[in-house]
Parts: sequence; C-alpha cells; structure tokens
Amino acid sequence: MKILKDKIVFISGASGGIGKACAELFAKSGAKLIISARTVEKVQEVANEIKEKYQTDVLALQLDVQDKKAVNELIDTLPLDWQKIDILVNNAGLARGMDKLHEGEPEDWEAMIDTNVKGLLYLTRKIVPRMLEHNVNGHVINIGSTAGIIAYPGGTVYCATKAAVKFISDGLRMDVVDTPIRVTNIQPGMVETNFSVVRFHGNQQKADNVYEGIEPLVAEDIADIVVYAASAPAHVQICEVTVTPTHQATGGIVHKEKK
Repeated sequence: MKILKDKIVFISGASGGIGKACAELFAKSGAKLIISARTVEKVQEVANEIKEKYQTDVLALQLDVQDKKAVNELIDTLPLDWQKIDILVNNAGLARGMDKLHEGEPEDWEAMIDTNVKGLLYLTRKIVPRMLEHNVNGHVINIGSTAGIIAYPGGTVYCATKAAVKFISDGLRMDVVDTPIRVTNIQPGMVETNFSVVRFHGNQQKADNVYEGIEPLVAEDIADIVVYAASAPAHVQICEVTVTPTHQATGGIVHKEKK
C-alpha cells in the first residue's frame, strides 16, 4: 500500500501473535518497523525473518512496557533515523488467571494492570508528543478486547483493564481532535495465539480447551484490520472495530460444536 510506504511503525509485544502478524503485514505494505518485546532474542528472530522476506528496515528492541524508566529511555535514545514515528500499535498485553475476584492472585492483577493499562499509557505519553513535534499524520492503534465491552466470569480484572483501553482510546481521541493524529481501538474476541497459554500459566491443555469446538480468529485476521485502519486516507478515522468469530457473541456467549 503506497500510503504506508516508508512510514515508521512502532509495535509493542511483537515477538509473536498479533504483534508479529501486524509487523509482517506492515512490512509487506512497505513500512519500516520498530518492534519490541520483553525477550530480545525472540523479537530479533522476527526482525530477521521480516528483513529477509520483505527487504525492509526493522529495528528490534528489548522492552518491558511495565517499566516506565525503560520506556522513556528507549524512546529518548532512538537513532535519529527512527525518531519520526508515524504509527504506534499498542499491542503488548496479557491475561493472567481465571479466578473469581475474591480468590484471585494480586500478582496476576498487577501484571495485567501494569502491562495492559500503564504500559500503554507510558508508550503513548512518550510517542504522541513526538508525532506532534514532527508534524506527522500520526496514528495510535490500541489492541483492546471484547472483554472491555462486556465482562465475563473469571475475567474481572482483565475485563477492567480492557475497558480502560477503550476509554483511554476515546479520551485520547478527544485530546488530539485539533491535530492530525487519529486513534483507533481494535476489540477482538477469541483469537488463537499464546494468549490462553499465558492466562493459564503455561497449561497447554487448558489453553487448547478454550478453542475446542469453535473456529477462532487468528492473529492475521486482526493484523488485516489494523493495517486497514492505518491505510485509510488521512481524513478518515476508524475509531473502533469489534471483531469476533462467527460463533461468538460476547466473551461469555460462545457456541461450540460437540465432537
């Protein structure tokens, strides 16, 4: 897509899943990429794959978005050629546990709040002023969830964090309404990535059970929507997209075929 050619796109949580799929599709569209993740080896592997496949520039960086100091230092020390960020994809996020609130682990709550909410805020706070400084038609794309619209049992804190993403997106859109910056919130339902493996603390069987009997979305489905929103003409702002598998109505209402 010509509109994305040579744009600089920053994607957090890009070592796999939706983040990696977004990186690949942006690269295919001619964009240059800054991709980050907590594990530098994994994100460097993604960068190497993309460079070889699409012959585009990719900068791979280690970053835990929960660490405000690390976020600030990383953005402040970007190489000169990478400072003019056009698009920010706040993708880093996670779910931990399926306990009832009164039985939950505070450590799980903190991981979700620090990543899904505070990490998104830290990156947005550092990058949006640079978009304004460089007078680019900037775009902030947040990966929310249907969990931010309707809660479901066992997901109280996760749902709260994704509701926060929705309202942060809405509020930021108001804050930058007098600028060229656009804000989009993508709210997927069931997407089969390593999401459920993380939620169940590495229990692959429990994770597999989540998607049994239904054809879930895949990471590439969400990447298609992200890149579509980013490639819309500058006067078009896609504010919010909610997407689910055909047999999912909400986080808690799913039809599964019996074996």
